[in-house]
Amino acid sequence: MKKELPPVNEGPRADALDKVTGKATYAAEHRVPNLAYGVFVCSTIAKGTIQSIDESVALKSEGVIDIISHKNCPSIPGYATQLPDGTRNPKQWWGMKVLHDNQVRFYGQPIALIVAETIEQANAASLLLKVSYQKETFETDFNLIRKDLSKAKPPSTYTRGNATNLEQAAVKVEGEFNIPIEVHSPMEPQATIAVWESEDKLTVYDKTQGPKATQGALARLFNIPDKNVRVIVNYVGGAFGNALRNWHNVPAACIAAKKINRPVKVVLTRPQMFNLTGYRPQSWQQLKIGADQSGKFVGIVHHAISNTSRYEEFREGIVNASRFLYACDYVETNYRILPLDVSTPTWMRGPGEATGCFALESSIDELSYTLNMDPVELRIKNFAEKNPESKLPWSSNYLKECYDKGRELINWNNRAQKPGSLQENGWLVGYGMANGVFGAGRSQASVRAILNADGNLVLQSAVSDMGPGTTTAMTKIAAENLVMPLNKISFKLGDSELPPGPTQGGSTTTSTLGTAVYLACETLKKSLCTLAVEYAPAFKNMEASTLLVQNGGVSSTLNKELFISNADLLKLANKPFLEITQDSQGTSAMELKHATNSFSSHFVKVLVNPKTFKVKIAEVVTTADAGKIISENTARSQMLGGVVGGVGMALLEELKFDHQTGAITNASFAGYQVPLHPDIPKTTVWFVNKPDPIINPIGAKGLGEIAFIGLAAAIANAVYNATGKRVKDLPITPEKIRAIKN
Repeated sequence: MKKELPPVNEGPRADALDKVTGKATYAAEHRVPNLAYGVFVCSTIAKGTIQSIDESVALKSEGVIDIISHKNCPSIPGYATQLPDGTRNPKQWWGMKVLHDNQVRFYGQPIALIVAETIEQANAASLLLKVSYQKETFETDFNLIRKDLSKAKPPSTYTRGNATNLEQAAVKVEGEFNIPIEVHSPMEPQATIAVWESEDKLTVYDKTQGPKATQGALARLFNIPDKNVRVIVNYVGGAFGNALRNWHNVPAACIAAKKINRPVKVVLTRPQMFNLTGYRPQSWQQLKIGADQSGKFVGIVHHAISNTSRYEEFREGIVNASRFLYACDYVETNYRILPLDVSTPTWMRGPGEATGCFALESSIDELSYTLNMDPVELRIKNFAEKNPESKLPWSSNYLKECYDKGRELINWNNRAQKPGSLQENGWLVGYGMANGVFGAGRSQASVRAILNADGNLVLQSAVSDMGPGTTTAMTKIAAENLVMPLNKISFKLGDSELPPGPTQGGSTTTSTLGTAVYLACETLKKSLCTLAVEYAPAFKNMEASTLLVQNGGVSSTLNKELFISNADLLKLANKPFLEITQDSQGTSAMELKHATNSFSSHFVKVLVNPKTFKVKIAEVVTTADAGKIISENTARSQMLGGVVGGVGMALLEELKFDHQTGAITNASFAGYQVPLHPDIPKTTVWFVNKPDPIINPIGAKGLGEIAFIGLAAAIANAVYNATGKRVKDLPITPEKIRAIKN
């Protein structure tokens, strides 16, 4: 018998070489013969109707093939609101129907697509289009409009317990919190190449977090079978949620390609990325929390309003964490959305919970000072032994271990309880912490496992990888399960023709897809053991249950000398390969009879200049209870990315509007600030790394969202500890700190 392999070590990222050498091909980089280029012309008013479009000069411009607008857009089945029999069209396109009508719904809305031989020719012609409008009164000022609740949609509400508990609380704090619009700002812009292979067969190269979702959406749009649409997405250059749905470039490229009967590429410009691919909505929150003299929470009231577009409703879980993160008998939440004449928001990393936890965790920190109690001890005091909302036990919850390690690594004992009392080299020093929480769900997935005659294993599933290291994690799960070298395993993804995989989002991919990989490996092992009994003479008359698959072959638990390699076994069985397709079903918390969540606790040390109030983050310790950590390298990168996003949310990011025109005034990296390398401090990442015994057989929980949720609050809490000034309107700037009177 061959010597057993040691545990699978952390190797290089599976896609690292392709990315650093430039071999990786992103959506806009695919080479397609006879390609034409599409460029959007966007509206210069915020609301109204298009009165006329004069294309005469632009059409004569060099290289222009066509100009598509509502005037000549072909009839698209998915754009129809009704079927021929007058009933509602169930396959109607989700979201705004680009190039469909003359209505202008927001400033910067695509109103025409210039299609030309080159991108330069399309850009040049886009300047020659003459458009006249009938303007209408618009509303873009969230802070002004939200004061009239009659303009908001009816609220969604939740209540448990007795309100008297909060009214009679010995200690109470209350505050209002404001978070501006934040945009995703990925390196790769949204891009689509559409190729009609025939009248009803479409191939699309697209930046998407869900190849199968995009396949289904385009099949419905053009009323063709799903199998006739192929979506290819080899690599995604960052998404953070903005590729969870199909934006205007996707249908526009497909419509144009069909109309001119040749492939068309549409790539959004960087300014368009600020307006046309969603964003974290602007929000206002009011949070009240009360406790008894010992610090035990007796009531939490959390109200929130966030914006949506006028033409579509977008909601997220802003108030949800307040219902269950801590033990509290009385909880009331109220959430409204406010339609404005802007484009539609979408999910952005830590959707809803990142916004809500800023208010919740800031308020708990404020309460700790009122009680003269350590912020960590206050949270431990109110640790929820089970989910207070669902009444279900946690599948696992190791927040207390996160607290202990976070305090140790940040040197929490150095923190001063009195704000503004600690200095270092002339700078005010502050320590802050906050928690993050997000659902740890598991959905459906399928994986095909192909064991080839040479003993190499190929795994396949129609998922994309926007950066968390899906390929690396899946190959490692298989390597550990099969006790097989990593270099013998590959993972193919990014093609809708592969077995259906999940859309990558909501911190579910590892749990969902990893389960399918695990089950596929289990099925593969059973098949190999059965083949060994049937075809290998040394294993004749043995029970398959007494055999093991490891080290690239099959061995016996009863006789350690017996071994046959997978390659030799397939040869004996006269099989060129062994193929297994395994489905994994999704599960809900109620089915599991447990509350399934991931948790994080972030600790921050800041330095604040006492004269200018400039904030420097000196150190971050970020800890997580995310179940078993499959890949240490990629998991650590997830946490580091969360810190980068948290720094941006806390100190820098804010999309600004000119409310006289409805236009965005800082739609560029010159005007919209994102964190730079010098802004990111020394960061220590620590994982509990204990398998969750309930959610899935691999023990992993979600990680991507909790890496971000809570970071902004931890930074704000550290700034208060340093200065005694609590900024509740993000981003935290020197001007806002200075304006607060102690």
